[in-house]
Amino acid sequence: MKVSDVMTPRVISVDPGGMIRDAIRLMLQNHISGLPVIDATGHLVGIVTEGDFLRRAETGTGRKRPRWLEFLISPGRLADEYVHTHGRKVEEVMTPDPVTVMEDASLDEVVGIMERRRIKRLPVVRGGKVVGIVSRANLLHALAGLGRGLPRPTKDDARIRGQILDEIDKQSWVSTHLVNVIVRNGVVELWGTIFDGKQGEALTVLAENVAGVERVEDHLTWFEPVSGMVIRAPDEDEGPADAPRH
Repeated sequence: MKVSDVMTPRVISVDPGGMIRDAIRLMLQNHISGLPVIDATGHLVGIVTEGDFLRRAETGTGRKRPRWLEFLISPGRLADEYVHTHGRKVEEVMTPDPVTVMEDASLDEVVGIMERRRIKRLPVVRGGKVVGIVSRANLLHALAGLGRGLPRPTKDDARIRGQILDEIDKQSWVSTHLVNVIVRNGVVELWGTIFDGKQGEALTVLAENVAGVERVEDHLTWFEPVSGMVIRAPDEDEGPADAPRH
C-alpha cells in the first residue's frame, strides 16, 4: 500500500504569523493533534502539535531549573525556551522544516520515519505543496483491514476513495478531518468519529452511491459530546476505534 491509499487529503493548516490561540481552537474544533504551517506562497514551513503547548507560561508548566544549573546551559537555549513558553505566534513555537513524504511512498517507509523521528504524523507533499497528512491512526485503519485478509487497493479503489472523500467534503453535516475511508476491491471501510447515529447512516448511503462500490462496512465510533460517552465502537477484532488525530 502507498501513502495515497490511506492519507487524509483534506488538510487544515495555519499561517506562520497566526496566533497560537487560533491554532489551538482549530485543533480542538476538528479533533486533530497537529497542524501543518503553510506560508502565503502555499509552501510548508513547519508543523505545530499538541506537544508544543505542553510547557506554557499561562499554565505554569514552563521548565523550572535551579539557578546554578542554568549557568551550565547556553544563553541561546534558555532564550529559545523562553520564546517557546511565552510566544504568541505559531512561528514562535512550531517545529520548522518538518519531515515530509511523497504520495507514492510505501507505508513501510512511513513507519520507518515515524519510528526514527518519534513523530505521529507526516505531511504529504507534491511539488512542494501539501496534499495530505498521514498519521498513525491512518496506518492502523489500513492494518485493521489487512489483518482480516482483505485485498490491497487497486487503481479503481483509489478512484472510489477519491470520489467518496470529494462528496464528504461537500457536506455540512460531517467533516473529512474526522472520517477516514479505506477502499479495497470495492469494499469501503468507514473509520473515525461521528456525533450522531444519523451521520453514520448518511455516510453509508453516500458511499453506496459511488460507482464501483460493492459493500460498505461501518467501523465508525459514535461519541456523545455532551456526556462524553462512547455510544458505539467497533468490535475489538475489527481494529482501532480512535478518531483520526493527525
